[in-house]
Amino acid sequence: MKKIQLIWEFRGPDAEKTAEHHAIHLNEYVDKQDYPLKQVGSEAINDSYAVATMVIMEKDMLEFRDSLKPQRAIYWEE
Repeated sequence: MKKIQLIWEFRGPDAEKTAEHHAIHLNEYVDKQDYPLKQVGSEAINDSYAVATMVIMEKDMLEFRDSLKPQRAIYWEE
């Protein structure tokens, strides 16, 4: 089954810390939903741009998109 990476983007001087904090909440959501994939993280792209990400199965895309409102999504390959 295909997987999708949901992406939340953060900009500004606190982008990295905000993305890290958002990832904490994403992990809480995954735990609460008892979701089988636990692939959540954050990454600083540069000093003023960072992202929080979550990998989900394609079949769950609509549910997660509607609940969590990511800015974008891409197909994800391991």
